[in-house]
Amino acid sequence: MLKKFGGLTVAVLATLALAGCGGNSQTAAVSTSTQRGTLAVNPPLRVASLSASAFAADLDTTTSGQQLLQLAGTPACGVDFYYLKYWTVAPDGKPTEVSGALMVPTGAGSQCSGARPIVLYAHGTTTASTYNIADISDTGNAANSESAMIAAVFAAQGYIVVAPNYEGYDISNLGYHPYVDGAVNADDMIDALAAARAALPHTFTPGTTDSGQLYVTGYSEGGYVAMATVKAMQAAGDTVTASAPSSGPYALEAFGDAIFFGQVDIGSTVFAPFVTTSYQNAYGNVYQQTSDVYSSTYATGIDTLLPTATPLATLFQSGKLPEAALFDSTTPVTGNTQLDQLLAEPTSPPYTPEQAALFDAGFGSPGLVTNAFRAAYAADALTNPDQATMTLLNGGTLTASDVALAASPGIGLRQDFKVNDMRNGGWAPKEPMLMCGGDQDPTVFFMNTEIMAAEWSPLVSGGLVSVLDLNGTPGGPFAPLQSAFQSTYAAMVSAVGASTAIQSYHATEAPFCMVAARDFFAQVP
Repeated sequence: MLKKFGGLTVAVLATLALAGCGGNSQTAAVSTSTQRGTLAVNPPLRVASLSASAFAADLDTTTSGQQLLQLAGTPACGVDFYYLKYWTVAPDGKPTEVSGALMVPTGAGSQCSGARPIVLYAHGTTTASTYNIADISDTGNAANSESAMIAAVFAAQGYIVVAPNYEGYDISNLGYHPYVDGAVNADDMIDALAAARAALPHTFTPGTTDSGQLYVTGYSEGGYVAMATVKAMQAAGDTVTASAPSSGPYALEAFGDAIFFGQVDIGSTVFAPFVTTSYQNAYGNVYQQTSDVYSSTYATGIDTLLPTATPLATLFQSGKLPEAALFDSTTPVTGNTQLDQLLAEPTSPPYTPEQAALFDAGFGSPGLVTNAFRAAYAADALTNPDQATMTLLNGGTLTASDVALAASPGIGLRQDFKVNDMRNGGWAPKEPMLMCGGDQDPTVFFMNTEIMAAEWSPLVSGGLVSVLDLNGTPGGPFAPLQSAFQSTYAAMVSAVGASTAIQSYHATEAPFCMVAARDFFAQVP
């Protein structure tokens, strides 16, 4: 049995003490307009300002910072960190105020000033309601390490960075986060970009401007949000120069079906309430009461649990959520042989011993999700199959002819997965896209990337969509990154053992995929 899941993060880095100097000498004005994309406060507050040498020195004070320096490279530019407050639209269509970060490269070099490209960045799953990517100076903020990572990888190398905190976080009063709600997530990203462009002329470096090149990226949940943003911008006729969504749950319906069939991913007990709360608020069809989905141990208050100011470890310790037991170890018996085999706790065979141990960690007593809901969901997935899930379940190879969404899912949650699945709508990227991940990822399965690649194979010209498997045989322009990731992960296995290291696999990928994204963007004309 795997050690139980103990935390969520998208960065393997420890907290970094990047204080710098900040503050505004400018007079800020509060906007009277609540139109989406409008800056609520202009100019935005400068939270911190670091020269290139100071940034490098701060990073060099910790082992994790030294590792980031080695991977991302020595900062070529300083970075000014600004706190954006702007207006977007809530899921109910009303204006809502949210926040995010604007990172502006500084310095005399041509790489650090003048017309610069913009990276629009989407962050990964976090339970911390106070998450604020702009607050680089607060080492107690849960966003500190991710903020440092994107600053080092992108802003310190000459990219203007725009990164929303999302609805439901920091100053947002929404009360929940519209988790993997593609349309809402894309609106937030697009509005953050509009606000940041409006803010640029009013920063301390007004000569640093938007070059017109726009790159969209993100990791984990942020990978999904990045892809949803590209889809939305493309539909609106807006230009995206290139994108690099990484390790995201793009094929939501197929991913959800695999989990309910017993392939439980690490982190599922946190992802589940995020998803059901998001979709219940958006569509009202997931449940009539939370106990329709969740066991009596956890049902009360689960719809208002996340995000929260309470540490995740405390939620586990206080019994608000189980660490790993998504499903009950006493699995349901329906009398349908095929269904009962899928509902049984995973064993080897048909899974490898490593897979069986990974999936088995998602079963316990009591489980988070009721047997009744799980059985109903799985029965619907068999009756109204997602072709990609069934192809993989039967040992097949994904091609464009066998990755279609379910024709008519009957369960509300599956209907919502279909609506927000990135296969929905028959679209394909029109500009270069890199999808980065690792084929051993136990948190967001690599099948998501493989399904999208298969879906788009007949729809895009050769080379427009690239796939990088960090765990694959090193080769091509990203071979050094693949080798470095594999060496890093092998060292973790050697230090703590395979069953412990696998829990950090998804987090360990993050900075490698971010550097891959930057290298990919540099290759796009």
